[in-house]
Amino acid sequence: MASKILSQNYETALRLIDEAHAADPRTVPGDDGPVPYELHYARKMTRWLAVREPDASPELQLACRAQHFRRWELPRSSFPMTRPGYLTWRAKQKAQAAAQLTDLLSSSAEIQPPLSPDEVERVAALVRKEDLKNNHETQVLEDVACLVFLDDQFDDFEKKSEIEEEKMVGILRKTWAKMSDKGRELALGMEHSERAKALIGKALESEN
Repeated sequence: MASKILSQNYETALRLIDEAHAADPRTVPGDDGPVPYELHYARKMTRWLAVREPDASPELQLACRAQHFRRWELPRSSFPMTRPGYLTWRAKQKAQAAAQLTDLLSSSAEIQPPLSPDEVERVAALVRKEDLKNNHETQVLEDVACLVFLDDQFDDFEKKSEIEEEKMVGILRKTWAKMSDKGRELALGMEHSERAKALIGKALESEN
């Protein structure tokens, strides 16, 4: 399944976003060697968007690809390892990503014809996750981010011995609460380790 084909200017914007992701010093194993982590993550976002919303608008496709735009420049470790510290980091990360992305999309001479200010602002608003409870596209982006977490990160995350089961169940409960019915349906169809499945089951029990 693939997302709707992009026009040339949006394809160029997507390439520029990936070139920025390629500067991430962190890597994960890939079929042909190490892959910059944020490039790996962005590709996962695009793949799950194609499943969740095959007819996604060009703006939503760019926003999903750029959700973690240059995230390594503002590491989680630069904020207190507390709930308020996490929330502050997330807010600053979204604002910084949107601002940097706006600058890229507005100033690059390679994007022809240039994206309109309204198009650029729409992409940035999605990256900031504005109007999450009421905007369909923002909810789709949130679903996709949750699906990528469950698909790409959760099995490794739950193996960390320092993270207690109760905390994992809490994380899953919060993730589930963020998702739409469609997103939850896709999440339930994923393949997971047996322990991960057990944790998901406990999280869903607490929701009922």
